[in-house]
Amino acid sequence: MDTFLQSVSAAFSWLDTELFTVGETAVTYSSVLTFVLIIIVAYVVSRLVQKALSRIGHFRNSVSESSLYALNRITHYVIMLIGFLFAVASVGIDLTKFAIFASALGVGIGFGLQTLVSNFSSGLILLFDKTLKVGDFVELESGVTGEVREINIRSTVITTNDNIDIIVPNSEFVAGRVTNWTMRDTLRRIKIDFGVAYGSDKELVRKAVLEAADRVPHTLSGNESYGPQVWLSEFGDSALNFELVVWLKPEAVKRPGAVKAAFLWEIHTSLAEYDIEIPFPQRDLHVKSWTAEMPSQFAVKTTENKKKGDTKSKPNKRPDNDAADEL
Repeated sequence: MDTFLQSVSAAFSWLDTELFTVGETAVTYSSVLTFVLIIIVAYVVSRLVQKALSRIGHFRNSVSESSLYALNRITHYVIMLIGFLFAVASVGIDLTKFAIFASALGVGIGFGLQTLVSNFSSGLILLFDKTLKVGDFVELESGVTGEVREINIRSTVITTNDNIDIIVPNSEFVAGRVTNWTMRDTLRRIKIDFGVAYGSDKELVRKAVLEAADRVPHTLSGNESYGPQVWLSEFGDSALNFELVVWLKPEAVKRPGAVKAAFLWEIHTSLAEYDIEIPFPQRDLHVKSWTAEMPSQFAVKTTENKKKGDTKSKPNKRPDNDAADEL
C-alpha cells in the first residue's frame, strides 16, 4: 500500500513544479489548475443563475425582456468578478499586493487597451441607463437601421431588416448620436410624399389617398386621434406636392422601407382609379437656327413634353401589394 501511494505521489509530483513567482508567492501547475477550475465553476454558476432569473421573469409579466436581459448580463459580470477574485486568492497571491499588478495593468490599458475598456464601460452604461435595450429599433449616424439583438462586453449586435448582423462598438452608442425609434413608445407617424398635376381637385385627391391608406394593413385604426391625414405641403415647379401623414401599428415601426413602399403602391392605384394625373417634368426646346436641309418632321416639333402613359383606364383587378405583406 505504501508503495502504491509513493508511486501515485511521484506521478503527480510535477504539479508542485514552480512556474514563476509573483512577489514572494510561487505559482505552480497545481495553483494554475485551481485557478482555471474556479473560473469554470464561476461560469457554470453564472449560467445556472441566469437560467433561473429567466424562468422567474417569464412567470412575472411585470418584468420586461430588456430589464431581464440587463439583469442577466450584470449578474454574469458580478459572478465572474467574484470568481476571479477567489481564483487569485487560491493561488496564494495577496489581494493587497494584487493592487500593484492592477496599477501596472492600468498603465497598459492607457497605452493599448483603452478602446476595449471604453467599450466595456460603455456597455455597462447602456445596461444601467436603459436608453438602449434589446428589441429596440435604432438608426445610427451612418444611416444603418436595425433591431438590437445583443449587448455584449465589447459590442452590440444589430440585425437589419435584410437579416444582416452588424457589430457596433458600444462606445459608438455613448459618444455618438443614435435615433431610437422605440425607446419610449411604439407608436410612430410617417409622412409619404407624392405629387399631382396642377388643376387636380384637392378634395378628390384627399379622398383617393385616404382610401389608399385604409387599404394598407400597417395603418393604425380604431382611434380618431391617430387617423390618417392628407396635407398640401408645397406648390412645386410642375406639381402640387402632398403628404400622407399616417400613424403606424407598433409591429410596422421596425419596417420603414416596406411600409413606405406599401403606401406608395396603394396611392398610385387610387390616383389611377380616380383619373388623377401624376405629372412628369417638361422640357422646352428652343430652335436658334433653321435650314431647308433639316427633316420636315422637326419643323412641326418645337416642344418636347414627357408625358406619362395612359392611366385613364381603370384596372379591372387591383394588383397585389407585396410590401403590405412584408411583416
